[in-house]
Amino acid sequence: MSDADVKQIAALLRERNGVDEKIAATIQRPMTAGHLGEWIAAQVFGIELETSAVAAAVDGQFTSGPLRGRTVNVKWYLKREGLLDVTEWTVLDYYLVLTGPASPAASSRGGTRPWCIESVYLFDSKQLLAELRARGVKIGAASSVRAAQWAAAEIYPSANSPVLSVTPEQADLLRLFALR
Repeated sequence: MSDADVKQIAALLRERNGVDEKIAATIQRPMTAGHLGEWIAAQVFGIELETSAVAAAVDGQFTSGPLRGRTVNVKWYLKREGLLDVTEWTVLDYYLVLTGPASPAASSRGGTRPWCIESVYLFDSKQLLAELRARGVKIGAASSVRAAQWAAAEIYPSANSPVLSVTPEQADLLRLFALR
């Protein structure tokens, strides 16, 4: 790497830090995929977030609709690689997972992880945990979730889950985060 490359990266990071600062001012938390994903989900799906960003297992509760009062853990993965961070905490009702484009779990060398939302999934946490245990899957960070489970849990852009329907207004908001 040349000095010019280092200087270019430093300049780009200064720009990014400025953008991240503006986002943090709006969401009132540091700019990370986790915090921003929780904020977006709260705005789109009517979730009241926990006051502490470090609450164990639960990020908030749905405030309206068929899931009103149910607890949720929000994830935002910039690519959907078939992995999900899963907890065994029984207080959690649902995972709401925002993802970028589907991609095999492979080397990231030469790739990008664009900040976008292409799909949204709603998993019943207890059902998912039971299915993973039945398959002998390790529970925790990067638990392997089968493609059929992802497909069944999809609520956007396809409506495959009977538990929660995305309204046209919610779909319009989610489309704002698409790459195209």
